[in-house]
Amino acid sequence: MIIDCHTRLWSDARQLGFETAQALEQGAPKSWAEPCGDSAAHVQATSCIDASFVLGHRAELVGANVPNELIADFVGRNPQHRLGIAGIDPLANSISHDLSTSLDLGLVGVALSPSLAGFHPTHSAAMRVYEWCCENNLPVIVTMPQPIPAAAVLDFARPIHWDEVARSFPDLHILFTQMGYPWIDELLVLAGKHKHVFAEVSAIATRPWQVYNALSTAWSLNVTDRLLFGSGFPISTPQQAIESLYSVNVSIKGTPLPPIPRARVKEIVERDALTCLGIDYTTIAKDAESQTPDTHKENL
Repeated sequence: MIIDCHTRLWSDARQLGFETAQALEQGAPKSWAEPCGDSAAHVQATSCIDASFVLGHRAELVGANVPNELIADFVGRNPQHRLGIAGIDPLANSISHDLSTSLDLGLVGVALSPSLAGFHPTHSAAMRVYEWCCENNLPVIVTMPQPIPAAAVLDFARPIHWDEVARSFPDLHILFTQMGYPWIDELLVLAGKHKHVFAEVSAIATRPWQVYNALSTAWSLNVTDRLLFGSGFPISTPQQAIESLYSVNVSIKGTPLPPIPRARVKEIVERDALTCLGIDYTTIAKDAESQTPDTHKENL
């Protein structure tokens, strides 16, 4: 079963924040696979996989707020193949309401962006969110959506700041998007230290030299079992990301550098992210057994 741990959705670019909306109005970055993250594009891009996480996004510092209701509605149209992740800003005045509502909406995780929301990962408000996630058996997904606004606090995105969080909440499942880029090595060391720290490979998956180095380091540190598949849609599509991962050794062809075993790549692409992140969502697992990716269609 292939699960994409990082896809996004919005109905209006302004939901992504002031600077990001401005940038998108001038045209999506050339590196993006799709010009927007609307529902039609999402449905088409994810038709080749079994399931996808659809991440919400809230960061008041940069004016970002993709409504969790939007995520829940989209997921609810095809719950056999989608899991909704609530976008949460621990510093928002409505934080208590946002958390309780995320449960009512049936969302199965919490997405936080310390850099874009402007909070240190060990801020007392954030620590209360992690405690709540532990009580409700929800994973935390750490994000830094692209493009990065000038107002973002990059230092708060460093994986090393999560060491105290993982030590304080050893049962909390934590997933970093984009392998913690640009602090990939830092993230891999953190994952080697804490058994419930994971990373998905979006963004770097389609950068040939970078993905080779990242997977090579993960292999040498014996933490490839902490890597999950993610495309980062609409920055990339699942098909593009999978093809790029399986081509990881192309950039070292003709060199003495050791290749990444294809079996390790296959494990990343097909790893059971639900079990890794402690998500009990048997609907997807059961449905995937009876269908092939080509049958994953939706009635819009």
